[in-house]
Amino acid sequence: MSDQQFASDNYAGICPEALAAVEAANAGHAPAYGADPWTQRAADDIRRLFETDCEVFFVFNGTAANSLALAALCQSYHSVICSDAAHIETDECGAPEFFSNGSKLLAVPTEDGRLTPEIVRATALKRSDIHFPKPKAVTITQATETGRVYQPDEIARLSETCRALGLHLHMDGARFANACASLDASPAALTWKVGVDVLCFGGTKNGMAVGEAVIFFDRAMAEDFGYRCKQAGQLASKMRYLAAPWVGMLESGAWLGNARHANDCALRFAAAIADIPGVSLAAPVEANGVFLNLATSVQERLRDRGWLFYSFIGGAARFMFAWDSDPARVEALARDIRACALPAAAAAA
Repeated sequence: MSDQQFASDNYAGICPEALAAVEAANAGHAPAYGADPWTQRAADDIRRLFETDCEVFFVFNGTAANSLALAALCQSYHSVICSDAAHIETDECGAPEFFSNGSKLLAVPTEDGRLTPEIVRATALKRSDIHFPKPKAVTITQATETGRVYQPDEIARLSETCRALGLHLHMDGARFANACASLDASPAALTWKVGVDVLCFGGTKNGMAVGEAVIFFDRAMAEDFGYRCKQAGQLASKMRYLAAPWVGMLESGAWLGNARHANDCALRFAAAIADIPGVSLAAPVEANGVFLNLATSVQERLRDRGWLFYSFIGGAARFMFAWDSDPARVEALARDIRACALPAAAAAA
């Protein structure tokens, strides 16, 4: 296997707990389309984790999870308020609009990818005439695309604003486990207890090969959601292979341990480059991502040394850490950034 890269936490393989559960589920036959014991067990594990009797669906990926969840909340003439940095706006190829038959995304500028009650209220009340799509939902990302996390009280204030305006609150939780680890907060404390209606709980970035869970905390909102999954090609015939990894991850505690390790690697990396001249953080490190302000020449030298990374929002270099990130490899990256940055600093002097 090639040396680890930190361009994306999607680069990582399957963690042992998820893989062992898939192997166990592979022993013999099981009923299809979610009627198997693994799917029931995974859904029950999620209900125990979230401390509530929620409705749970398993789909293949985050784009489908977010898009179908929002489609369940909105009609075609509705709109969804989101940050202009939100994944549904920048990286889902119009899927939310497609699956909702046209619900418009109202993407608003945000300083750090986080919505505030003031932004939501101003956007929702900007127009109320019949010629404009009626706001119906708000979506937030936990942790955000810039690696920030919403505190429980911030989510609660957003929820209160949504309730006052008749809006549903959806959470894109592709890195929800990382947010739980960062805040040392329970899944319940970051979702339904502070007013989240629907969560898309990410498994792929947490150590699975594939798979996300769509969790409706109000079961009434999940009416006919199974039909949406089927129509969208998200109803797995051998559903146990989507569900079993959740059993392995949740019952072992790996979902949280994996997130803690990824977050710790991000903090270790940030500390290792903190004193390098000309290198600075573009955002505080609150989850498993580190965003660096690096001169173009430094980025070029770093790529010449074989490192892969994205130039992300605002031009910052993004480095993501995963459940299996090797601390020695993290340190190697930090050393190479130092080596690449020092010539630039000397030239600037």
